[in-house]
Amino acid sequence: MLNEFTYCPRLGYLEWVQGEWADNLETRQGSFGHRVVDKPDRKKINPPKNKQADVPEDEEEDSDQIHARSIMLSSDQEGLIGKLDLVELDGAVATPVDYKRGKAPDIPEGAYEPERVQICAQGLILRDQGYQCDSGILYFISSKRRVVIPFDEALVTRTRQLIKAFKETADAGIIPPPLEDSPKCPRCSLVGICLPDELNLLQVDPLTNQKDLNQSDTPGQSQLTDKPTQPRRLLPTKDNALPLYISEQGAFVGKSGERITIKLKKEELASVRLIDISQVCLFGSITMSAQAISELSRRGIPICHFSYGGWFHSITSGFVHKNVELRIQQYAAAQDSQRALIVARQLIAGKIKNCRTLLRRHIENKQAPVLAKLADYHKRLADIDSAQSLLGIEGMAAKEYFGEFFTFFPDHPELAIDGRNRRPPRDPVNAVLSFLYSLLTKELTVVLQAVGFDPMLGLFHTPRYGRPSLALDLAEEFRPLIADSTALMVFNNGEVNADSFIQRAGAITMTSAGRNSVIGAYERRMETEITHPIFGYKVSYRRILEVQSRLLARYLSGEIPEYPSFVTR
Repeated sequence: MLNEFTYCPRLGYLEWVQGEWADNLETRQGSFGHRVVDKPDRKKINPPKNKQADVPEDEEEDSDQIHARSIMLSSDQEGLIGKLDLVELDGAVATPVDYKRGKAPDIPEGAYEPERVQICAQGLILRDQGYQCDSGILYFISSKRRVVIPFDEALVTRTRQLIKAFKETADAGIIPPPLEDSPKCPRCSLVGICLPDELNLLQVDPLTNQKDLNQSDTPGQSQLTDKPTQPRRLLPTKDNALPLYISEQGAFVGKSGERITIKLKKEELASVRLIDISQVCLFGSITMSAQAISELSRRGIPICHFSYGGWFHSITSGFVHKNVELRIQQYAAAQDSQRALIVARQLIAGKIKNCRTLLRRHIENKQAPVLAKLADYHKRLADIDSAQSLLGIEGMAAKEYFGEFFTFFPDHPELAIDGRNRRPPRDPVNAVLSFLYSLLTKELTVVLQAVGFDPMLGLFHTPRYGRPSLALDLAEEFRPLIADSTALMVFNNGEVNADSFIQRAGAITMTSAGRNSVIGAYERRMETEITHPIFGYKVSYRRILEVQSRLLARYLSGEIPEYPSFVTR
């Protein structure tokens, strides 16, 4: 991690202290290039005998050089531990060799500082083990070139300074600030976790009034600073991997090579590559092999379990995220009622704004009283000083919103909408809404767990056994944008009809075909690209959920002054 800290102190902190990691093309290429030296051999290296004594003149020195791969060594004196790719031993002389995936740079030093510091640190470990180590070798795989790095006094001093700085930074528990407009960021695998440009913008411009920030007098320019309001889009618009939904009752899910297979009565229904799967969603009575569960968990692909009716009730995954710092900050915020209220107020403000936006897009009378009422509820949030008052405002706004929202659906007798109802839903529209809310809650539970949160402890929704309260919190501002708009789409486009539902004992549920139609529409909505109202770049809704979750984490860690709710125009 010393290499990463030298490259960017924030990167070193993210990986070493918070346990963050993400792959990109370069990290995968590096792993492939290390496939040989990462395999430990059986050769042992021991401290040289009589390391302080000279070799007698009448005794021949063994000139056979020993090569030892993937050696884990430590130094108490330097406070270092590391795995050395390769060590070349010639008697009491040891030379560390570190493999690098790229080409050797054409610079006087032979390599950039992070690589030189890393190989020097390996040399210091070998010195503490009793070996003579005056230089190291960087082997650049692409150019097939060995570059000798001498361990001069300047490099040794610089290396020890960085070791000390890294220890002090880790002990302080304060994450270093992101680099500003740095050319290092685009190639960093953790750029989607770090969000350097986004945080630099939010640190300078507190979002006390997002409307003013977004409607700057100078296009692309912040009103408060001379920094551009549109940061670079350094993260992909969407993921290549997508959720795999399995709802065929009695199906068996197994693993065959690098693929997940779905079979019913020994007949293969589908086969999907593991690299194309981001999560697996099982509905009802579906069996999965131990091999498939193990492989998915090892790869960090969660398995989400739903009841046949679509109730999201559990999740299977590998070890939870290593970022203990974030969970401590989350628990502290949940215990601080005023701090929790600040976040909850932002979330509900975003929800009311987005509800009003959806109504304004579909309503014929642009001066309808409901729009003015929602605007008034939004203004009243600024004076809210308790969670109970916030619940009251949110409830009144929801009542006004749904009263108008249900008029946008086709006027068919089979719909027979009777306001917002659930558990169980009594009409097709509410059955679809409840199912979509369940899918959205699942999505945010997966994202929050990946970011490092505890999804069960919320800041607005009170903790309740088995309820992912934090996922429900973040879902508030996205319900109208993702779930409600998808419900309108499937009914108004005829993707579901009366044959898509079953009525039993006064409750309505979807057929398998109806559920598949809704899932398809939901996934299309999640893959829709939208312009972020603050950052100005276009990404998918699924990516937006991750960005907002990481911004909440940065607020709780104190890196930005407040959580910026997501609202569309």
